[in-house]
Amino acid sequence: MRSHTELIFHKSSYSQGTTENCVEVAEGLMTSVRDTQHRDLGTLTFTSAEWSALLAGICSD
Repeated sequence: MRSHTELIFHKSSYSQGTTENCVEVAEGLMTSVRDTQHRDLGTLTFTSAEWSALLAGICSD
């Protein structure tokens, strides 16, 4: 597994311009999420099943 510094994060294509009020996601064996305003505070990490459940819940609303 890659270390935190080797993860390749991306913002959603729905993010407008260069706004810093969003999260970034790095996907791989695990999915890592971080706040663009506080990248130095670390990440939340989810298994594939957890990430899929989160997205399914968001998309069903």
